[in-house]
Amino acid sequence: MAIEVTSGAVVYRNGDKGIEYLLLESQNKGHFWGFPKGHVEGEESLAETAIREIKEETQLELPIDTSFNVYTEYDLPNGNRKQMTLYTAELDNHEDIHLQVAEIKNYGWFSYQDARQQLTYDNLRMLLDQVNDHLTK
Repeated sequence: MAIEVTSGAVVYRNGDKGIEYLLLESQNKGHFWGFPKGHVEGEESLAETAIREIKEETQLELPIDTSFNVYTEYDLPNGNRKQMTLYTAELDNHEDIHLQVAEIKNYGWFSYQDARQQLTYDNLRMLLDQVNDHLTK
């Protein structure tokens, strides 16, 4: 069994009604909703991967907060195991997002409750719960 190591970030901003989370809809056959993330390339650190993936998928150049992260791992249909680490990254303005059309179909900014409903997978909801608890404590 191969292990796929991925990293990304839960991107958020402070909106008029509180924290809003950026979710991306993938172009793959499942069209699932999740966070900016992708596979570690070469000798990249997890943090470097997260920064690169945010930029590739949204064109946003954001610093990430490496003092906090969330983690999950799970088995893939192909028999591989995926290990995913997500940091947080705050967008402190309303920059335009330009999607990587080869991989990303759509995006949206969602309140915590709406983001929980929009996310496709339970493990992503669990990670969002942890991030939201961290950001609102």
